[in-house]
Amino acid sequence: MNILYEVADKIATITLNRPEVANAQNAALLDELDAAWTKAADDPEVAVIVLRGAGKHFSAGHDLKGGGPRPDKITLEMIYGGEARRYLEYSLRWRNTPKPSIAAVQGRCIAGGLLLCWPCDLIIAADDAKFSDPVVMMGIGGVEYHGHTWELGPRKAKEILFTGRPFTAEEAEKTGMVNVVVPRAELDDRTEEMARTIAAMPPFALRQAKRAVNQTLDVQGFYAAIQSVFDIHQTGHGNALSVNDFPILVQLDEMKARMG
Repeated sequence: MNILYEVADKIATITLNRPEVANAQNAALLDELDAAWTKAADDPEVAVIVLRGAGKHFSAGHDLKGGGPRPDKITLEMIYGGEARRYLEYSLRWRNTPKPSIAAVQGRCIAGGLLLCWPCDLIIAADDAKFSDPVVMMGIGGVEYHGHTWELGPRKAKEILFTGRPFTAEEAEKTGMVNVVVPRAELDDRTEEMARTIAAMPPFALRQAKRAVNQTLDVQGFYAAIQSVFDIHQTGHGNALSVNDFPILVQLDEMKARMG
């Protein structure tokens, strides 16, 4: 199984379960993850959702070479459709799940990994956590779900995108992206403690509090910006597609070469 799911004491814990590949996300994992979110959202016994990753790292991002056989021809329409569903729509659905959610992040959280933790309401990070979005090296202006500007602020977002460098949990805490940084050995316990505290609150009030904050961000332009920047992301694929039939894999190889 790509995902582990359990419920105890009103807390649904969803665990990414591909530690052998640093929880890289193939289509099967993302589909199972979306099903787990839906299950937790629909379960009246669940008050809080916790997302975590098994092993050393939270998630190394999208498993670009783990999606099965290559099609004979790749089109921009094909790329757009697949990414709109699994990368944009899933992340937005998780963000808008009416129950509070907490991401517990350790180790690396790269590119597509941000699409898993950013939709969560709270992020608790281990002191060894490092976040990054290096896809500018692939000729694309950032991952599909553009939380960068909202999570980091405009100048820090530009720095992280322009350089591709990883930023630490402490840096993320300073921008407000991360709620608290804890020693790696305490990550699970501190996450459970936070989840238990929240689960003790009135569920309808939690739902309304979450809606109030999310609705405020949407009024400020969050939803419209996410949609429009997704289209900007697709121009990177379109540019690569104009010179090669397999742009994602070519971009991946180029990024790895630049990163050494």
